[in-house]
Amino acid sequence: MISNGSRRRDITVADVAKAANVSKAQAARALGNYGAVSDDVRERVLAAAEELSYRPNELARSMNTGKSHTIGVVVGDIENPHFGLATRGITDTAKKSGYNVILVNTDEEETAEVEAVQVLLDKRVDGLIVAPASSVETEHLRRVYDSGRPLVLLDRAAAGLEVETFAVDMTAISYDSTRYLLEAGHRRIAFVSTLKTDRPYVAGMELASSQISERLDGMRRAFEEKGLSQPVDLVRLNAGDAESIKRITRHLLEGPDAATAIVASDGLIALSIVEAIQELGLSIPADVSFLMYDDFAWTRLTTPPLTVIAQPVYEMGIAAASALIRQIEGRKPSAPSTELTARLVRRGSVGSPAPEKPSPDGGAGHAPNDNQFTPA
Repeated sequence: MISNGSRRRDITVADVAKAANVSKAQAARALGNYGAVSDDVRERVLAAAEELSYRPNELARSMNTGKSHTIGVVVGDIENPHFGLATRGITDTAKKSGYNVILVNTDEEETAEVEAVQVLLDKRVDGLIVAPASSVETEHLRRVYDSGRPLVLLDRAAAGLEVETFAVDMTAISYDSTRYLLEAGHRRIAFVSTLKTDRPYVAGMELASSQISERLDGMRRAFEEKGLSQPVDLVRLNAGDAESIKRITRHLLEGPDAATAIVASDGLIALSIVEAIQELGLSIPADVSFLMYDDFAWTRLTTPPLTVIAQPVYEMGIAAASALIRQIEGRKPSAPSTELTARLVRRGSVGSPAPEKPSPDGGAGHAPNDNQFTPA
């Protein structure tokens, strides 16, 4: 058994100072990159630190400099490839600038987000990037902003909070994609999202997510321009796990008033919807057309390849991290913020609606309205 006394102790600033033949204060300034120190001293200290395999005590250094060189990132669902790709853009950018990243997942729960923000502040992160679980309940973000701590929002805006926000305006691209479906002949267009609400969707209701609100606004605008009413009974929120998404899909595709096209609000939802369509023995796009948000490699490998709304997700992460680091370092913007726009990529999953099949009794019939909402 190896005793604790035989373990190699950590190398300290004092050890580096002794090896470099300088004072402890000089070594600390050279290693922390603060204060005045000559080039000769800096070179000797850094050489000694490398030879001794010195690793700085980040907590002590942050107390000396007021900077931890750490960024806190809070997202709703890291399993969602959308946030995974955005986070990669953040971490790549942070690493190039000498910053570490602490990532927290909240499962889109507001309470978890409030706690996550406080934990990151307690860990003395230099700034925060947050994808708000709610664009409405944002008092905790207001407190961060009022405290002067650098804050950037990712993917979603926060009402009444004027901070740099890096997100795509979804209204225009949702309008374009809906018009594309309408021009193909579709009228019964469904929309499926995991956004949590306490009641079924009705047109114009306040939603907690700016992204989903914009997407539904764009859809409604496209219907109205055609002189049509958006079928709000086909807007399904509160989609949860894979089984609930498949259940919603089955309900959307039942009966003579079934959806003829489905729009999935993210890649995880899309996978479960496509699986449910296959389990029903239906074909895309012969029986139902399909369109989804975000463009991932697998969407090009299906038969047929899927029509998608491609967002610059990685670039969104880069832009958010760059803006936060600029704030942390006290630099002013050198150019206008990066313009983030989405585009419709037309592939093979959208076609004309299938001919209506009469019900056995000759009646019109209606698909069940399973909004999967959670009672308050």
